[in-house]
Amino acid sequence: MVMLMRRHLLLPFFAGHLLFMVRLREHTILFIIGLMLPLVPTNYSGRESHLLNHAPLINVLLTGISSVDCVQIISLHGLVPLLAGALFPICEVFGSSIPNVSWTLPTGEEISCHDVFSNAFTLLLRLWRFDHPPLEHVMVDVPPVGSHFSPEYLLLVRNFQLLSFGLSPRDRLKIKRFSKFLNIAVEPMFLDSFPKLKRWYRQHVECIVSTFSGLAHGTTVHQIVNALLNMMFRRINRGIPTSSGSSNSSSIGCEDAYIGLKVPAWDILEATPFALDAALTACAHGSLSPRDLATGLKDLADFLPASLATIVSYFSAEVTRGIWKPAFMNGTDWPSPAANLSSVEQQIKKILAATGVDVPSLAVGGNSPATLPLPLAVLVSLTITYKLDKASERCLTLVGPALNSLAVSCPWPSMPILASLWAQKVRRWNDFIVFSASQTVFHHNNDAVVQLLRSCFTSTLGCSPHASSTGGVGALLGHGFGSHFLGGISPVAPGILYLRVHRSVRDVMFVTEVVLSLLMTSVRDIANSGFPRETVEKLKKTKYSKRYGEASLASAMTRVKLAASLGASLVWISGGLNLIQSLIKEILPSWFISAHGSEQEGTEPGGMLGMLRGYALAYFAMLCGTFAWGVESTSGVASKRRPKILRAHLEFLASALDGKISLGCDWATARAYVLGFISLMVACSPAWVAEVDVDVLKRLAKGLRQLNEEELALALLGHGGVSAMSTAAELILETGS
Repeated sequence: MVMLMRRHLLLPFFAGHLLFMVRLREHTILFIIGLMLPLVPTNYSGRESHLLNHAPLINVLLTGISSVDCVQIISLHGLVPLLAGALFPICEVFGSSIPNVSWTLPTGEEISCHDVFSNAFTLLLRLWRFDHPPLEHVMVDVPPVGSHFSPEYLLLVRNFQLLSFGLSPRDRLKIKRFSKFLNIAVEPMFLDSFPKLKRWYRQHVECIVSTFSGLAHGTTVHQIVNALLNMMFRRINRGIPTSSGSSNSSSIGCEDAYIGLKVPAWDILEATPFALDAALTACAHGSLSPRDLATGLKDLADFLPASLATIVSYFSAEVTRGIWKPAFMNGTDWPSPAANLSSVEQQIKKILAATGVDVPSLAVGGNSPATLPLPLAVLVSLTITYKLDKASERCLTLVGPALNSLAVSCPWPSMPILASLWAQKVRRWNDFIVFSASQTVFHHNNDAVVQLLRSCFTSTLGCSPHASSTGGVGALLGHGFGSHFLGGISPVAPGILYLRVHRSVRDVMFVTEVVLSLLMTSVRDIANSGFPRETVEKLKKTKYSKRYGEASLASAMTRVKLAASLGASLVWISGGLNLIQSLIKEILPSWFISAHGSEQEGTEPGGMLGMLRGYALAYFAMLCGTFAWGVESTSGVASKRRPKILRAHLEFLASALDGKISLGCDWATARAYVLGFISLMVACSPAWVAEVDVDVLKRLAKGLRQLNEEELALALLGHGGVSAMSTAAELILETGS
């Protein structure tokens, strides 16, 4: 008892300490952002930007916050847009400066404006999810969550945050707490204010959608292209032809190779795609060896680390074009994965089998040679040339995720080949690399997606042989990812695996249909397990039949709600706002209209199973809407779309109650859905009701009255505003008479 009292006394202390640490981290991040972008001094009259005078400090700050952990912490605090707003002017200023001046750090290291620019630019790219390749934008029916990120998007969010900051009581407390220490510019920023960055971004988009051509001979860009090729391939005594048809001379001194690159970093990035195109073309035609190409790319990235962004962008785009011959990973021209490729594939199959996914067609048949698309092979060869040290962390954190996403989208077994090569390089990462490679299966095989989603439902409901019989969130998520369990990778819970692989699923509409089908199947299993026919018939003859039925129904409803919450979570994770709006507006009405064959097996007209299915769909739809829109009246973009989607859905329900629409499902299911959805909307989100057209509410109230649900009809009209009061009064009079 004493120990219990001590614990209760210590809880407020630990909670206060945790809150203090969170506020301290938030304050530290904001303080760093303020230091990175100091305001212009009132008496400053220099021709160059005042930021150049703070180059050593800015570089130290950029280096300190560029680690994976720091970026994750900044993201968790929701301060990514503010940090991006500080990086934009830094990139613009230092990327536009000629590297004639250097600064000496306290460590003795000398840095130039190229170094500061590269640190800022690579961090900015990571903030707007540069790791998603162009293939992702052309192969899926609905863009995945987060793919709308861009520099413009980050600036818009940043402007909105600063515009709305201070309106809530919590924000006003922050202002009082931070105003003495922080000095952050609050003026809105737009991409047009950064012409160099905007020009690069346009070139980046053009690189994705079309090939490069028309490099004019003798222009500044052409001269920089030649200088880049000279620097990259100065070790070989051959010229590399450029896209203009001319050939550069590579037989020059090392110092001379860098003379033409004493130009602003933005100019180098503009010329880099043309140099990459010339180098890749030379490699494809056999005039440049793969080893020399990888070495040249490494030299380019060492000279200007920011060029890694263009390298990733260019080679990712070239993979999507499919115009390059495959590279044979034979160990002679290209690195070979043969030493452990078969082992990696078997480990992938083992991981999936432990989660309830059986894909027998994983292995590559015969002795066919391992191949990769040529641009992908170049990227792989480049990454394995890096040493795993702190100096290379910045490069690998930018290229690594992009390479992983690109390999997932390429034909099988591109990802296992990549995993094999990296597992050979870093054996201690084998388990993590193989686990990451397993997501490829779900990109190429829809049946694997169905099996994984089914495993999520059965584990949560306690029906899976691969999980604890108790079910719940613990069985769904397990204990994360672990290795060296009984000599290998420990089984991964299905929920953790889906969180890892859901971005690899190509068709999110297919996921929604599968989730809906699995939800109905789960409800049928719940009904069958909770209401065995023989037991029910036997208990009907006893005096405890009513009490047993109430307990069984309550238990079944608890599990139905659990299944519905899981289904809503899966849909929200898979497709976000757009998918949920499509679900409520189109998919659910289509489901009610259509006949469902095997899903209706065992359904008695007006029976318990039909009712449970209706309530499951109501909870499912309500939770989906809550995830997408929230429950309150807000000014967000998502909430502005809410009235239109809700009106369409409620009009469908009103038409179903009026008999104007013929339903394909059991009437008990439709009735339970209407009552459940409207009850939840009235009780949990009355702000939704106030946004619906009064005529629609009147039609719904009339239909509810026909179902003898006068109280629910009155509650619905009660939240409909003043214009619905007359209809509510008429309903009260009619009910009283």
